[in-house]
Amino acid sequence: METIAIVGGGAGGLELATRLGDSLGKSGRARIVLVDRYPTHFWKPLLHTVAAGKLDPQVHQVEYAAQAADHGFQFICGEVLRVDRDSRTLDIGSWRGDDGAELLPPRSLQYDKLVLSCGAVTNFFNIPGAEQHSLTLDNVQDAEFFRKRFLASCMQASSRRAAVNIVIVGGGATGIELAGELCHTVRTLARYNVHTLDPARDVRISIIERGDRLLPQLNKRLSGRAARYLRRLGIEVCTDTTVARVEADAVVDSAGVRHPSDITVWAAGVEAPAICSTLGLAQNRIRQIVVTPELRAEADPSVFAIGDCASYVCPDNGAVPPRAQAAHQQAVYLADVLVRRAGVKVPAFRYRDYGSVVSLGPFAAMGVLIGGANKREMLVGGLAARLLYRLMYQKHVMALHGFMRMAAQSVAHWIRGKITPPVKLH
Repeated sequence: METIAIVGGGAGGLELATRLGDSLGKSGRARIVLVDRYPTHFWKPLLHTVAAGKLDPQVHQVEYAAQAADHGFQFICGEVLRVDRDSRTLDIGSWRGDDGAELLPPRSLQYDKLVLSCGAVTNFFNIPGAEQHSLTLDNVQDAEFFRKRFLASCMQASSRRAAVNIVIVGGGATGIELAGELCHTVRTLARYNVHTLDPARDVRISIIERGDRLLPQLNKRLSGRAARYLRRLGIEVCTDTTVARVEADAVVDSAGVRHPSDITVWAAGVEAPAICSTLGLAQNRIRQIVVTPELRAEADPSVFAIGDCASYVCPDNGAVPPRAQAAHQQAVYLADVLVRRAGVKVPAFRYRDYGSVVSLGPFAAMGVLIGGANKREMLVGGLAARLLYRLMYQKHVMALHGFMRMAAQSVAHWIRGKITPPVKLH
């Protein structure tokens, strides 16, 4: 029986494993194996809400083992340390518990086809001190670490009658969404008497962006609206500002200006994980694996790549961006390709950009929708944008669990929101 190994259970990898398990795994036509270093899946675009304490990751996470049992694939927990393309073997490291004790020993896995869906990690661009003195939002553990440190900083500053300075490097979606949520969080914590700081005066949030505007990949009018809204919240927006170095208590820009910082968050860009550089496959400048129109690696037809770790330039729409909607479209496409019999002609992957929506806190969202043959852009805001933002996550849940379970979970989360504080208080 053919073994299809999928490395990485992110938005694309888990959906692909689910689809292939339903179509091939349950019928016994192939063995589908998903490998991930963590036992649970969390939708990465919502990590900023975990960092701000708005979302409890344990409530929204998906247990890989449970998903595998329900959808006909196998799950192996562990980090892939090495890929031997000659022998088609994955070397998987041991899995350790929170106390460091080894729960599962190192293992190996033979594959016939390999799908790399490793996602992306933070790119520090070799800026001195950035990696040593900055926090990131690459996973749930990072987001929870930030949340606890932010809460501790507010409580300590409250007792010392001092201010808290937060500097977010990067004016993309992650940076501005985190800033917007933090404004709401600090006010909520004050309302519950977790601290005695004045949210407007004592908690200072700054966004540093190298480009001339926020959200550089989106419509310019949208960027302007986002900047104006954030400034109304009291957030300092610094565009055309290049970071020269990061220190333990400040971010220093190329003009020599020091931006005091109790917590620095680096959200200025991503790159593919280091393991992508060990495979001997063609890569771009941020280590993404270059793939063909069939999403295959150029030098090895048995290896595929999707999501943030893949680089594909679509003839119609240019380079496919590292977004959840791109990973979803690639998972749907590859699930169809891998089900086809050998020798059947495979159509080229075509990415369609439907637009983007960003959240600026619990009470504001804005975005741009793209549609029609002429790719006309329509800006959205207000209630419509907030609903669209929520629907993006519901669509992901429905792809994994179906409509009924998605609807039931939505109702359960709504009820939970009515009986619990709006943010985590400890």
